[in-house]
Amino acid sequence: MQFSTKEDIEAPIETVFAEITDFHGFERSALRRGAEVRRIDERTEPGVGMAWHIGFKMRGKPREVDMQVSNYDCPNGITLSSLSPAMGGDMVIDLVALSRGRTRMSVDITLEPKNLASRLLVQSLKLARGNLTKRFKLRVAEYAMDVEERSKRSV
Repeated sequence: MQFSTKEDIEAPIETVFAEITDFHGFERSALRRGAEVRRIDERTEPGVGMAWHIGFKMRGKPREVDMQVSNYDCPNGITLSSLSPAMGGDMVIDLVALSRGRTRMSVDITLEPKNLASRLLVQSLKLARGNLTKRFKLRVAEYAMDVEERSKRSV
């Protein structure tokens, strides 16, 4: 199953890349939402190989996922790969400079079920695909607006 969207952001590509690679900020955000986040790599600089073990509740059940940065192409984008016993997937974020102060961000998420229970979950997600796609696009648009606002404040 795949979700895709694009957003244009009024900020230079370097600023947008810095925002999408603010891993400490994302860790804090996940912790505030009740997830357990633990870094499992030894890297000191951002790049390929950064990894986290994440625990959270979804649909009333505890879930665990390992996330890893599998592609880090400054300032053009990143790829995060996730792996759990039931599901795998990738989130690819590509950035394209439209002008000196404008960037297009493309976000693609792919989910791959690995067992029968996760296949049933993905099947139920497909039934609600329209609603989920709308919510996904709205969240990405909100994130893009937040990046624009932070960019304007830092100028």
